[in-house]
Amino acid sequence: MITVTPTGAALGARITGVDLSQPVDDATFAAIENALHQHEVVVFPGQTLTPEQHIAFSRRFGELEHHVRLDRCRPGYPELFVVSNIIENGKPIGSQDAGFFWHSDLCYAAEPSRGSLFYAHEIPMQDGQPRGDTLFASMTAAYEALPDSTKRTLAGRKAVNSYIAGYSRERKSGPRPQLTPEQRAKTPDMPHPAVRTHPVTGKKCLFVNEGYTTEIVGLPAEESRELLQSLFEHLKQDRFVYRHRWTQGDFLIWDNCSTQHRAVLDYELPLRRRMERTTLRGSVPF
Repeated sequence: MITVTPTGAALGARITGVDLSQPVDDATFAAIENALHQHEVVVFPGQTLTPEQHIAFSRRFGELEHHVRLDRCRPGYPELFVVSNIIENGKPIGSQDAGFFWHSDLCYAAEPSRGSLFYAHEIPMQDGQPRGDTLFASMTAAYEALPDSTKRTLAGRKAVNSYIAGYSRERKSGPRPQLTPEQRAKTPDMPHPAVRTHPVTGKKCLFVNEGYTTEIVGLPAEESRELLQSLFEHLKQDRFVYRHRWTQGDFLIWDNCSTQHRAVLDYELPLRRRMERTTLRGSVPF
């Protein structure tokens, strides 16, 4: 029997009683989808999944994206984006530096991702404790807590999201490989509503992030920078955040419209971390 237990934070819930390696009936899937819309992040502990099972369950939600960086996808599975610090045969098996900044997946796309489904294959452990937690922030709670004056300033405005700017940001791990001309052509800067409406719940969600948002359209440059910086500080307050401590076998889904996330960078080799993500195709923000 499916059980949904809220985390007690502004977002997040734990779902038990479901084996995702087996087909999920319609009633159970509806309960899972409802829990995701209500809690914005849901985690299924103790799962054992093949790549095919990960993809099959993900497809219950809709069409899957193929990441622009196919060189960081699992070989033979363009739906599975690998996030890992592991090096094999002198090459990284996945993205080594994903999630250094607060962001929403594919916010820079014309149709940003609806959600992401993340499976924990290997968790870095040190002195018996897991490393590499992930922080999630509720953009519905963050928007609701904004002063009315800020809500009025943001109303009807768009913000520019730039994959190229986000990709090129300085990281602890050093410079990333240069994007190819083809990759750059596929990811032009994209304006989206600074406050978007969730397509299912109808709730207002703050839709700017420090990883990729570069300006608020129509504001003077200095005012835009100051407002964005204040929003970036606002949204990561503890009162809006759930910190997920990973266990091997966790399968976690987050809503990319109503949340942002960031990795906690407290591990490095020889501590190994290997995660795989499917990404749900979304819709044009409004």
